[in-house]
Order: sequence, then C-alpha cells, then structure tokens
Amino acid sequence: MADVREVIAQVKKEYSEGGKPKSLKSYKITYDSDSNQLEPIYYWILDFIQDMGIKVEKITDNFMSSPGSGHFADMGQRATAMQQQATKILGDTNVVIKSIIQLVYDLKEYEMRLEHYTRASSKDLKEKEEGMLAIKNIWLDQVDLKRGRGSIHQMAAEMGFTTLREAFLIANTTDDVNKMAEKNGVINDSVKRVLIPRLSEFLIWKDMSEKEMKKRFEIEKSYLKSQVESLKMYTKWARPYLKAAKELGMNGFSNKGLLTSGSSAAIVNAFSTTMFELTLMGNKEIKTTSSDILKKRFGSYETKRKYYSILIVTLNYRGALAQKVTQKGDYAFGFGGRVEVTFDSYALNSDELELIKKKLSDADLDDGLSLIESNTQVALDQLKEDIEKYCLKSDAEVKREEEKKKKKEEKNPDNTNPLSALWDLFSFKFDSGDKKVKKEIADVKDIEKDSFVEKALRQEAGSSAKGSLYAVYDIYKKAHGMASSPEKFD
Repeated sequence: MADVREVIAQVKKEYSEGGKPKSLKSYKITYDSDSNQLEPIYYWILDFIQDMGIKVEKITDNFMSSPGSGHFADMGQRATAMQQQATKILGDTNVVIKSIIQLVYDLKEYEMRLEHYTRASSKDLKEKEEGMLAIKNIWLDQVDLKRGRGSIHQMAAEMGFTTLREAFLIANTTDDVNKMAEKNGVINDSVKRVLIPRLSEFLIWKDMSEKEMKKRFEIEKSYLKSQVESLKMYTKWARPYLKAAKELGMNGFSNKGLLTSGSSAAIVNAFSTTMFELTLMGNKEIKTTSSDILKKRFGSYETKRKYYSILIVTLNYRGALAQKVTQKGDYAFGFGGRVEVTFDSYALNSDELELIKKKLSDADLDDGLSLIESNTQVALDQLKEDIEKYCLKSDAEVKREEEKKKKKEEKNPDNTNPLSALWDLFSFKFDSGDKKVKKEIADVKDIEKDSFVEKALRQEAGSSAKGSLYAVYDIYKKAHGMASSPEKFD
C-alpha cells in the first residue's frame, strides 16, 4: 500500500535531512490507553475537517491481525465466504462469455448465408448469378452429398455423368434444363432425367432454408441480448464480493510510521493484537479572490492551473482485541491500545495533485484492484461492435443505414466532395488556436514551473494549509482534555 506522504515527496522532490518526506508543517499526537478506540478518533477528525469546508477522501485503509487473535479468524472467515461467492459468480460469468462468443460467431455465419439469399433475389443479373451459385454449392456440399454414391458429386466423378455438376450449376429452372437437352445440346436425356428432380428439390430447399435461416437468426439475436444482460448482471453481482474480499485482506504496512516501522515485532502470533493504518487527504481550492491581498494584487485573474491547500491526517493504531458478547447475544470486539495521529500540510497545484492520484491509483491496481474495476470489460470491449450491431440496432435501422449508404455511393461513387476537400485544405486559416489539447501528466518532468501569479497562489495555499492543520490539531487536543497552548505556536 503506497504512502501518500512518500508519493507527495517524490512528486515535489522535497525530503528532510533524514531522507523522510517533508511537509510545510507537521504535528503528531501519540497516546496509549486500555480504553482507546480508533473509530471515535477517526470520525471526529473526519467530521471536523469536512465542517471546515474542506473536501476529504480516504487514501489508505489497511489492517493486520496476529494469527492467534479472534479478529484474524473472524476476518478470515468473512474473506473466505466472499471469495467463494465471487468465484462461483465468476465461473458463471465465464460460461456466459463463452456462450456470447459462440452466438456472435453463429450470427455472423447466418448473416453471411442470408446475404447469399439476398443477392440471389436481386434484380441485378450479376448479383443474382453470384448468389445462386453460392447457394447451389452449399446445397451440393451439405445436403446432396449425404446421398452417398447417388449425390451429384459422386455421379459426376464415378458414374460417367461428367456434365451433371456443370449443368446443375448453370440451370436455374426446368426450362433451362430442357434447352440444354435439345438436339445438339450440352447434356443428354440421362443427365436431364437426373437433373430435373434434383433442381426441383434444390429450389424447394432454397425457399424453406431461407425462411428457417431468418427465424434462427432472429432467435439467436434474441438469445444474445439475454446473454449480454446476464453477463452485466453477473458482473454487477461479482464486483461487491471481489471488492469485499480485497478489503478484508491484510496487505501489510508501508513501514513509515512510528508504530508500523516495528510491525514485524509488534505482531506476535499467539497474542490478540491488531494494527490499523488509515489516511485522510483533504483539499481546498485557493483562488486569487481567496484573500484581500491576492484580490488586491490580481483581482479576478484566472490561472491555467488550480492551487490547493492539502491536509494529510494519518492514523496508526496498535491495540489488543478482546471478544465480548453484546446485549443482543452476538459477538463483538473491544479495542484498546496505542494511537499515533500525524498531521501534515502541503500546497499543490492541479498537475501535481493529478500525478499523485495517478501514482496512488497505479499502486492500488498493482495490488489486484484491476480485477475489480475491469472484471469482464476486456471481453465486452472485444465484442462491443458485434454486440451493438446485433443487440442495440433494430433491423429497420440497419436497413435504413444500408440504403442511405448505398444511395450516397450511387450519387458520388468516389465519395469525394471537392468543396469539402477544399475547405479541409484551408481550414487551418480559420482556426483561432483557442482549443488546446491538454498535456497528459505522466511524470514529474511534465509539470511546468510556477508563474509569477502561481507562486503567490502556492504561498497562499501553503499558509491556508498550515492554518487549517493547526486548527484541527489544536481543537482536537482541547476537545479531548489534552494540554494545549492558548495561542498559536510552532
């Protein structure tokens, strides 16, 4: 689990002499009590920071228990239950994905076959001939071949009917057969007697198979829609279990805090010990109108980057857990131990904040959260075009689009509009240059230096962060009966 303070120090390249992350101002509270519980401390700080008008998000949420503790066993059972349920749902998801892949493949086959029937019914003689030849070859290879030695292929190869196959491919009606069998024709009476019933059988099969193919095509499309919806449903069901299983796991600590630096010695296998690590990050935007001085110097001037005062509150807890029975008769855990609360402040611009969040996100993905975020997305992305084609668009819409495209091609075969091409050629002259593509911040070197106004904003953000941080630290101590100074001090 990444330490947010270490990530900020890497981005800002600011470390103390001891090599530790450096902040504008830092405070620390450490106390030990048998009745200490982390929940009241955490929620008091969270609510107080939010009441100050500062946006807060949780950066780190981690725990670790000794193997001999009841907390370890309880969390292990819960994680196992989540894993088993998620595994079962993911197994069903894989079955549905395989079904979708097969359905898409079948629909493409049906679509290709139906295209032959469409071309065979075309008014264009060339297209009609191409469609009929394709359908006849399918009939010869898949239907007539089942006759064995009585099939057209076998009779032409083994029984002397050398002209039978070619005559079948040429003829489309019995009249065509009769013309070919006339005096000095290309076929004799023996071939004619075989060809007429076969051609009649083919024409009946052609009409019936086309109707059947269209029915099956619509049924498969309907089934594909239901399978896609099932996949979405299974994915929706699996994600909470995967997320819960991940969050119930123990990931260890960053070894940066006072308590966590000795975590290997603090966790004794036979003891009932648990350690928690929680980090909150609060940010508040600073504008040129945030103070009278800035407003007087810069008015309502807007910079290209935003600046924020940042508060980082890290809670490290090491305690002993005692299992107890509640009034309802169920079991719960009573906490008591040592708490370390660290307060840090920073001043960051939007580019630095974006890079920090990206680094923290990458660290989470490395820990396995990618499975949660993109459970079946890869499969859906690969099949997206086909699924949209068969599930989202109706047949009427597809037909209208095809007719529109065909008319456009007939009107302008080369699909080139000279006026539009000329406009594209000189369009750069009318570009005002106001629209700029935002540069992606992938590394520290991509962050530009502060301008004159931005330096003043950063200074104000730092001053605001230090003031807010001291307010949280000081009021927390006073609210909990701890010794504090009546005046602000360093």
